[in-house]
Amino acid sequence: MAGPVRITNQTRGAVLAERAAIASSWWARGRGLLGRRALPPGEGLIIRPCNSVHCFFMAFPIDVVYVDRAYRVVRLAPELRPNRIGPLVLKARDVIELPAGTVAATGTQVGDQLVVEPA
Repeated sequence: MAGPVRITNQTRGAVLAERAAIASSWWARGRGLLGRRALPPGEGLIIRPCNSVHCFFMAFPIDVVYVDRAYRVVRLAPELRPNRIGPLVLKARDVIELPAGTVAATGTQVGDQLVVEPA
């Protein structure tokens, strides 16, 4: 899937991101959100494949959602602050980085089923 995608929590009936980018190349995965001043509401980044993230040199906190191959949530790291390392989650295939507060606002929990589709 190329281009921006929409991420929906099918279990909760909530939209996590209206427009999320996909970082699947070595360069894009390594860069992530570095260099951005903020992540606006409704945006996000899927890092594929990935099972751990860091927030070194970032200027803002993010919510991190770890998902398996079927896009079922296997772990959450809400409000991960700059200069921190998120957990290593061996069950995760991808991570989704979202604006801080998105997980709480949508009620997303471990076990929820997410859907990714073209935006």
